[in-house]
Amino acid sequence: MNFNQTQLPMKALGILPARYASTRFPGKPLVEIGGKSMIQRVYEQAQKSTLDGVVVATDDARIFDHVMAFGGTAVMTSPDHQSGTDRCYEALQQVQEPFEVVVNIQGDEPFIQPEQIDKVLACFAQPEAQLATLIKVVQSQEELFNPNSPKVVVGEQGQALYFSRQPIPYLRGVEEQQWLDQHTYFKHIGIYGYRSTVLAEITQLPPSSLEKAESLEQLRWLQNGYRIVTAITEIETIGIDTPADLEKALSYLQNKS
Repeated sequence: MNFNQTQLPMKALGILPARYASTRFPGKPLVEIGGKSMIQRVYEQAQKSTLDGVVVATDDARIFDHVMAFGGTAVMTSPDHQSGTDRCYEALQQVQEPFEVVVNIQGDEPFIQPEQIDKVLACFAQPEAQLATLIKVVQSQEELFNPNSPKVVVGEQGQALYFSRQPIPYLRGVEEQQWLDQHTYFKHIGIYGYRSTVLAEITQLPPSSLEKAESLEQLRWLQNGYRIVTAITEIETIGIDTPADLEKALSYLQNKS
C-alpha cells in the first residue's frame, strides 16, 4: 500500500469501517450524495488530514470493489465483528506497514472535516494518551436530553471520566430548563483514536457491565482502566443513519453549494 508521508512524529492510519448490512439503511456506504458515494466522500475528506494513510475496512465485496474503482484502498474483514473497533483491528493486521496510531472514522460522516481528524491525532502528543476522541459543547435542551446523543464528563486535564446517554452531571436543586445556563455540558462526537498497542488490547476485553447498561462501547475501556483523552471541536457533524438523514445531508450540500 502506498501512503502519503506527513511531518507528524508518529505514523497514523485512518480506517473507515463500512458495512453493507444495516437495519435502518441497507447499502448506506454506497448511497449517492451529490454525485459521489458516501464512502468516497468520507475517504476523500480523511485524505485531506495529516493521516499517513486511509483504508476502508468492509465486509462486503460491493463496497470493496467500489472503493478500489475510485482509486481508494480497501481490505475485506469478517462479517461477524460486533463493533467498528474490532473491524479496525482486523484491518490494521492486514496493512503491511507499521502504524503507531489508528483513527476510526465513521463511514457515515460524509462531511467530516480534516481538522477534526487532526484534533484527534494531536491528543497523542500526550504520552499518557492511550485513546482519544472528540467532544462538543451541548447547545440545546434537545441535545442535552436526547439519549441518542451520548454525553461525557471530563477531568481537569481533558480526560474522559464517564459517558452516558443521560445528561451528566445531574444538577441538584436546579430546574432542568436552567441546566445549560448553570453548567457546560459536552456531547460525544464518535471518532476514536487508538495507539496500535492499545487497540490490540481492548479488542480482547469482554463487554463490561457499564457498557451493557448504557450500550456505549467506550465504557468498556474506561471500566478497564484505560485513559481516553478528549479534544473539543466546534464543528457539528452530520451522521447519516436513516434515509431521512440523507435528505438532510442533500439539503446541506445544496445550501453549501
